[in-house]
Amino acid sequence: MKTLYRQFIVATLFILLVAVVIGFTLANAFYLTVMKEQATEQNLDIAEEIVSSLNMAPHSQDSFNSYLESVSNLGYQIAIVDSTGQKTFYGDAFDNTELPEEAERVLTDGEIYKGLDNLSSRIFMIAHFTNQLHNTVGVPFTFEGDAYGLFIRPDTKLVGADIHSVLIAFVLAIAIVSIAGMIWLARQLTRPIVQLTEATKHIAQENYNYPLDIQRNDEIGQLSESFNLMQTQLKHNDLARKSFISNVSHDFQSPLMNIQGYADLLASPNLPESDRLAYTAIIDQEAKRLSSLTRQLLLLTSLDQGAYPMKQKAFPLDEQLKRVVQKYRWRLEEEDIDISYKLAPLSFFGDAELLENVWENLLTNAIKYNKPGGSIEITLQSFEQEVVVEFKDSGIGISEPAIGQLFDRFYRVDAARKKDGTGLGLSIVQQIVALHHGMVDVNSEVGVGSLFTIRFTLDETH
Repeated sequence: MKTLYRQFIVATLFILLVAVVIGFTLANAFYLTVMKEQATEQNLDIAEEIVSSLNMAPHSQDSFNSYLESVSNLGYQIAIVDSTGQKTFYGDAFDNTELPEEAERVLTDGEIYKGLDNLSSRIFMIAHFTNQLHNTVGVPFTFEGDAYGLFIRPDTKLVGADIHSVLIAFVLAIAIVSIAGMIWLARQLTRPIVQLTEATKHIAQENYNYPLDIQRNDEIGQLSESFNLMQTQLKHNDLARKSFISNVSHDFQSPLMNIQGYADLLASPNLPESDRLAYTAIIDQEAKRLSSLTRQLLLLTSLDQGAYPMKQKAFPLDEQLKRVVQKYRWRLEEEDIDISYKLAPLSFFGDAELLENVWENLLTNAIKYNKPGGSIEITLQSFEQEVVVEFKDSGIGISEPAIGQLFDRFYRVDAARKKDGTGLGLSIVQQIVALHHGMVDVNSEVGVGSLFTIRFTLDETH
């Protein structure tokens, strides 16, 4: 497996190699375009100075040799070539003493020879430092009436060893420090990733309490924070899932047990007619409760998975609210509850079928938890940027701690449990309103009543 650590090492070494090649290429180009000409001119100046010294003062053959020996001791390699081609060397010996044709013109034509210029075909500057006679500068001069050629070059061996040692040490130091720093950095980068990988394995095994302590101020630190948030959310979701399954099981089990129990009683041959009718009514009520619970669970599942086909269109929201009130008029009269509404004419863009679930849930809750002889007020208002729908009742009210859990699935306060609710209605309300980019607010006081406010933000589509 290609680990990130190994990939980082290989990539860094490759980058280091490319950097060395580019650096050498740039240095080579700089030398060939700038430094080579300067070095040639400097060597020519020295050669002409030597020739000038030889011409200014008379020299015997011994003093001539002594003078050139002393110059060579200053760090130069010198070759004297006479008209017959005989060569005399001073200083360190050349590795190759052959003269190119251009160098011979120093004697025949009295021209100046620039050996580095004749190496223009060599693209690497290392070739310009080879210890060969053709890699010199040459000037003509006369001594005792005879024509000579003076060829000279700096003796790079005198300083080359030190320069090479320093250069090699410099390169090695850079390489060692770079590689060591790279390995350290790679470990620093991969260590938290290894921790994240280990934490992911624990998450896969549903262990949501695995400690992950990565304190960094970079992208990996942000990833760690996001991972911790995900871990917390997964833990919450897991608890919610288990609670959901437990609640669903309980809510299905209770009516099923009632149906089974009363069905067994109905099988009794000596059952009075009054009891038979009562048991049948209970079975019918429990079956309807199961049907309502199943329908709401299917709707919630569709909304959670985004599988519900939203059918949005413009429809008269005020007329829809009136139809919902008419649908439950019989229950209002049965419970002796007065209802009033003030609905501004409004065309709303949304899913009419889903929103009807919202109004039915809010209205049935207002009826269910109201007082005998109580009242319900429904208002619909339209503003420039939002639509507001309110359901206000004079019922038993909701305590402040309960309001915070009111929209949790299967949550029912004690008073609500006596009313045979499923605990899913308000959760459905909240999700449908959220799908329409709205929000639900609840204000309630125990013994006084509750106010549910739904706000929809209007956009260009409304």
